[in-house]
Amino acid sequence: MEKFTSLKELIASAEADATAFYEKGNKAAGTRLRNAMQQLKVAATDIRKEVTDIKNK
Repeated sequence: MEKFTSLKELIASAEADATAFYEKGNKAAGTRLRNAMQQLKVAATDIRKEVTDIKNK
């Protein structure tokens, strides 16, 4: 559950950059948003592996 909580925190932190990019046209925020999305992908994959391992025990 700890990994899921950190995933939610990562989404919350990326929200400010998403707002700055989409609503204000801040290109640097777009770069930060893309980085956050990559981190989300990695975190989601880790959670998925953990769930599969627990399920298969």
